[in-house]
Amino acid sequence: MSSLADINTHVREVLNIVNNPLAARAANDSVAQSWIRCLNEFRLDPARFVMPPVLTQQELADRREAAGDLIACSKLEMTTLYQQLADPELAVVLVDADGVIVHQVSSVPFGEAVAADGLRVGALWSEREAGTNGMGTCLIERDCIAVCQHEHFYPRYTSLTCSAAPIFDDRGTIVGVLDVTSRSKLLQQHSLVLVGMSRQMIENRLIDARYRHANMIHFHSRPEFVGTLHAGKLAVSDDGVVLAASRSALFQLDFRSPTELCGKRIEEAFNASLEDMIARSIRGSFHPVTVYSAKANSRFFLTAQTPRDARTGVTRILLNDPVSREVSGAARAKASKKDAREPTGHLDKLSHLEFGDPRMASQIQLAARVIQRKIPIILRGQTGTGKEVFANALHSISPNCDGTFVAVNCASLPENLIESELFGYRAGAFTGAQREGRRGKIVQSNGGTLFLDEIGDMPMALQARLLRVIEEHEVTPLGAETTVKVDFQLISASHRNLSELVQTGAFREDLYYRLNGIEINLPPLRERADALALINHILESEAEDPPPLSAEARHALLSYAWPGNIRQLRHVLQMAIALCDGPEIKCSHLPAEVVNGGGTPATARLASPSAAPAPATASAAPEPHLTDDADTSALNAIQVRERETVLSLLDEHRWNVSNVAKVLGISRNTLYRKMHRLHIRLSHDGPSSTHDA
Repeated sequence: MSSLADINTHVREVLNIVNNPLAARAANDSVAQSWIRCLNEFRLDPARFVMPPVLTQQELADRREAAGDLIACSKLEMTTLYQQLADPELAVVLVDADGVIVHQVSSVPFGEAVAADGLRVGALWSEREAGTNGMGTCLIERDCIAVCQHEHFYPRYTSLTCSAAPIFDDRGTIVGVLDVTSRSKLLQQHSLVLVGMSRQMIENRLIDARYRHANMIHFHSRPEFVGTLHAGKLAVSDDGVVLAASRSALFQLDFRSPTELCGKRIEEAFNASLEDMIARSIRGSFHPVTVYSAKANSRFFLTAQTPRDARTGVTRILLNDPVSREVSGAARAKASKKDAREPTGHLDKLSHLEFGDPRMASQIQLAARVIQRKIPIILRGQTGTGKEVFANALHSISPNCDGTFVAVNCASLPENLIESELFGYRAGAFTGAQREGRRGKIVQSNGGTLFLDEIGDMPMALQARLLRVIEEHEVTPLGAETTVKVDFQLISASHRNLSELVQTGAFREDLYYRLNGIEINLPPLRERADALALINHILESEAEDPPPLSAEARHALLSYAWPGNIRQLRHVLQMAIALCDGPEIKCSHLPAEVVNGGGTPATARLASPSAAPAPATASAAPEPHLTDDADTSALNAIQVRERETVLSLLDEHRWNVSNVAKVLGISRNTLYRKMHRLHIRLSHDGPSSTHDA
């Protein structure tokens, strides 16, 4: 609200709706009923704003633990939704069944701005505490709802628009709400549809997570909808008992509640046994097969699949039925081929991109999913982080994988050549043109993938032409009068921030939003937790039997800042293999700048737990102490790396805790707590008298 007059006007409107039945009937019914509850039941006063209460850290930790499966199943969907909406002035919010915000995705500036109004993780946004709002009102209405600006109860929130959808578990219990809160009134209907779709994905993920050992049946009355969000989903035990059902499944089978179907045999839903449906699905290579409902003899198309073995990753086959036992090796091979096109199979094909770094793994999972929907992708990352390798890997798992992968570096081509390279030209289009003309890169990528590297360096005039190609799916070569139809997967990349280029007028805003279906961020090498595994992978790819790294060389490689990222690392290792004339690669085989350090300061490395250990000195500092008898099995990979960093600093300072604390810029007590958490004992090494000298 911008003024006291605006606040008073809003307060009068709320009171008029609550006290005037005719006005209430003319208003949005859900909002009117919410205002009535806020005023009469919760005794809230629209003229007296009260900030939503915020849980303590321990209370929030308990809440997040209780909602662990909900948060785990929602994180990827929330990130995808945020990037699909592509608006820095919004937040994607997840609340639990009581209205506590347990996870939130937003830009840093917007997150800080709305935190001042109480929209932050740990805050309670029920109607009782925050008045009419998307999350709290959705929990009461148990249905999708949009609360637009002045429909909020408190004037403080009338600049916001909320689009919310309830999340139900397989028993029909509401477990949370997915919400998009923005400052854009125009985003309301669009975001409400996307929120509803994301909510369905989360509900399906909850079934998958809670019944990962069950057989899954997907069905619909139309075969083309099997495998989509519109399909019904059933989790069935090996003995044919329905364990869980999605709301779409209940609706299609005409059951009013989960209790009417769950706990019953699958034959009460369809006129076929579980074994029969699985066997027919396998024989049909998991194309939808026909069944009829047990209730009304309605026809459905379904696929039925047994769970994967957690240890081997192989799909388990039920052998209780004679038909199942007759499944041939060829049919199983077809099933395996089908599995390779599923997300888990996609991740197997992308396994060479990461070796344990959690940030990289999350970006790979996100990219593997969206590439199946032919959504444009922008890759962000520093020079040398492997953007083209990443794009090529995505092409290999995309629906266009049988087509050509065509890469164009917009920064390496002279401006006067980019147009002809991209769009092609007809014979004789200009002086120096090839006699037979030339197909452009866009036409070459038809049916495949077009990768535009350093898209931020594309001239403005060509940006307009590229936008038309994307929108119209056709390209006109230079000098030609006819157009060529094209269909390609578009992947762009840049080390520059395109949204900042848009703000400065260096990049077209309309093109940016067409390119940015989703943004994938590749972390720099110095921040990757899997650096050592990546080094070993590159060594093995460069030589059949590569020499191992000495302890000093390994320490130097892990300590260096790598401004050129993976490209620079590969060149360094290629040189080291060529120079190595002994049983192992030593510091003498590495460039001087790598051996002499050049990494980030110790404080920066420790602040970023995934960063590399302390830098080596010119005389090859000793490797971090790892020969102690402390039990580190409970530590994750990031904590192990952080432990190595602290041990290295302690060795460097002869286990003088006070000096190490000064280097790190933290108190001695904080360092003691960190050492205890990382299982570092003071009696580990060095004279005890130097610990705090």
